[in-house]
Amino acid sequence: MGLIDRFIGVAPTVTALGSAASGVAEIFTQNATRRMELDEEAYARAIGQLGQEFTGPRSGWFDHFVNGLNRLPRPLLALGTMGLFIYAMVEPVGFGIRMQGLQMVPEPLWWLLGAIVGFYFGAREAHYFRHRVWPSSAVAEQTVVAVQQPPRPDDSFEDNAALRDWLQTLRD
Repeated sequence: MGLIDRFIGVAPTVTALGSAASGVAEIFTQNATRRMELDEEAYARAIGQLGQEFTGPRSGWFDHFVNGLNRLPRPLLALGTMGLFIYAMVEPVGFGIRMQGLQMVPEPLWWLLGAIVGFYFGAREAHYFRHRVWPSSAVAEQTVVAVQQPPRPDDSFEDNAALRDWLQTLRD
């Protein structure tokens, strides 16, 4: 049978017609195989990015000590504030005496304390802002297009039978 098809010359035409039909069909329905390939590629990139976080050089004890110290100010400020409330309830007289002592601190010293705390947290935020990974312009354009053109309900419900049935009842 294959010899007769080659002799007549119908096989290439049928093959071209079949590939054209499948190309047209992919316009109306999503290619599930291609979707799985893209999902696998995205998963592989995410796992690769996660693995890169652990490939850095090992740091010594001093680096660990300094990292530990850098993590202390925020919890200490939060817990210290809570501690002041507890101290005020447990020993109000002692708390009052210490608060009177704080009122004797000159105003420029309070400004200095505010500047130190503000610059500490501001420098921390600036560090994270400088080291932020910004998306490329192509990714940004795709994001803008995706936000401006939300997916049609048919596309997002095709793998969920309950939502597909609900959508069908809305149409009827």
